[in-house]
Amino acid sequence: MAAKSTRFMSASAQLPQLKQGPGGIFMTSQFHTKPELPPKTTNLAGQTGIITGSNTGLGFTCADMLLGFGLTHLILGVRTKSKGEAAAKQLRDKHKSPGITIDVFLLDLESYDSIQAFSHQCAALPRIDFAILNAGATEDTFKIVKATGHERLIQVNFLSTMLLATLLLPTLKSKSPPGRPGRLTIVSSGLSLHAKFPQHAARRIIPAFDVEKDFDVMDQYSTSKLLIHLYLDELVQHVDAHDVVVNCVDPGLVKGTELHRELGKVSHFVMSVMKSLSGRSLEVGASTYVDAAVVKGEETHGCFLMNWKIFP
Repeated sequence: MAAKSTRFMSASAQLPQLKQGPGGIFMTSQFHTKPELPPKTTNLAGQTGIITGSNTGLGFTCADMLLGFGLTHLILGVRTKSKGEAAAKQLRDKHKSPGITIDVFLLDLESYDSIQAFSHQCAALPRIDFAILNAGATEDTFKIVKATGHERLIQVNFLSTMLLATLLLPTLKSKSPPGRPGRLTIVSSGLSLHAKFPQHAARRIIPAFDVEKDFDVMDQYSTSKLLIHLYLDELVQHVDAHDVVVNCVDPGLVKGTELHRELGKVSHFVMSVMKSLSGRSLEVGASTYVDAAVVKGEETHGCFLMNWKIFP
């Protein structure tokens, strides 16, 4: 896919810079935004969708919601086969239509070999309409992924997720129905809006994240999501919206997810309290994924979606 002669500017890039601070954005998002659930007329019959990180939480709830809208073929991308099969069984037991197929593909975002194997499996499918890249990591301690030598938050949330996104693009283009672009939605976070990203001044940016003494868990996580936006802005220079619509979405703070399961006791307690007091339900959070991946159109190409709207 060749670069375009003039630089593409997404609708997000054309919006003015936000003036609200982190607290104001959080309050607006969690307390003053009316959820926009997908239209009841949404019909995904005949379509094939992929969701990573889909055996629990938002990914699982999104899978359930998509099947409720008639999705014919669902691919669950999971790190542990047994957990994926257990999730698939739950979904099959609930959605008993004989025309529904649910498959489990292994995907470990700490392994480039696993990512490539997953993308090859997807490429072998006869049809793919959309993919939602939901799998991610949180940490409150510094960890290096042995297989790659990079810090885990940056590895999983940015490097591996963007590799997978890039590998899936040709398949989404070639395996989507004629006249209808494939859809690729990447899960981001509103925290990306406030990342400090001091590593931007480093001569070699990615290795700068691998220095333990400079590790700031909150900013590392926020920056791992900001990097998705920066990569996406460049990626859409090479991808036409008529071929594949690519966007990223923030589900907000959501109750019932396992996103913070790997945090220490204190951090886990704080996040649990915040979720209890202000978190969205799993259904509302998952609806942001469905909105970005199957409801919104080509106008969201290259965009960041938050609160069911295009954000800067």
